[in-house]
Amino acid sequence: MLIDTYGRVATDLRVSLTDRCNLRCTYCMPEEGLQWLAKPDLLTDDEIVRLIDIAVRLLGIEEVRFTGGEPLLRPGVVGIVERVAALAPRPQMSITTNGIGLKRTAAALKQAGLDRVNVSLDTLRPDVFKTLTRRDRHKDVLDGLAAAHDAGLTPVKVNSVLMPGLNADEAPDLLAWALEHEYELRFIEQMPLDAQHGWKREGMVTAADILASLRTRFDLTPEGTAERGSAPAERWLVDGGPQRVGVIASVTRPFCAACDRTRLTADGQIRSCLFATEETDLRTALRSDAPDEEIARVWRQAMWGKKAGAGLDDPSFVQPDRPMSAIGG
Repeated sequence: MLIDTYGRVATDLRVSLTDRCNLRCTYCMPEEGLQWLAKPDLLTDDEIVRLIDIAVRLLGIEEVRFTGGEPLLRPGVVGIVERVAALAPRPQMSITTNGIGLKRTAAALKQAGLDRVNVSLDTLRPDVFKTLTRRDRHKDVLDGLAAAHDAGLTPVKVNSVLMPGLNADEAPDLLAWALEHEYELRFIEQMPLDAQHGWKREGMVTAADILASLRTRFDLTPEGTAERGSAPAERWLVDGGPQRVGVIASVTRPFCAACDRTRLTADGQIRSCLFATEETDLRTALRSDAPDEEIARVWRQAMWGKKAGAGLDDPSFVQPDRPMSAIGG
């Protein structure tokens, strides 16, 4: 079991498969100049599968989410999914992706054992997409979403970040589009995880702003805390249901007290929190032929030291020195 001093138990493992990405989203990384991890520093496919096996067999992990960077850039991603699906106990598996590679891989990922996908899409406007991501790939994301739906990787969840002056007015249109295509939409408050450290609390589009905008067109009924559990998204039934919309208010309504996550970076470091400034090295133990029980012990120790919360509104908050692309959002 992975338990911390506040009694929280981690059952959800986020695994970054690569720090690389084929987009350059303004709230995640700079357009150029970011130093990528050297290939020898990255965990191999075998090392990733071994660590996940330790996590589910010895530490009580029940869900695995593959992230990045962009996880579909990992050449062995389908094989990794297939091998993790064969573990006992078998964890639930999902991928958070920008969707560009899904048209090519969705069917293979489903066949390998992937349960569902989360796709990042912040706008319905191709020109705004190009401004936000610095790439002209909007149609590729839409095609990827359709491929995931057709492959049965459901519910297909769409994550959207709204930013002032760019797409802040799109909340109702995004929700109408998601309802039409049977996607589950979740808005995420912009978080301080950009490599250039340009995030500012003032002026950000908050959860309250998003809900107010949605209510100009839709009737929203709170789903309730019992259904939410440890999920980061507060969810509302849309026009009486059954379809829903979620809002992840990481900044204005943090959910740290219910957090059940542990994170493995692409280079084999454990992070107990997305906003942590400390890491625990598992790669060295792996490559020093440490037994599974020793690696599990180190992992438990890392979780035990997890802090109470991220403290984003605390003036003393220190932004992580690695962008989200390297941590695995």
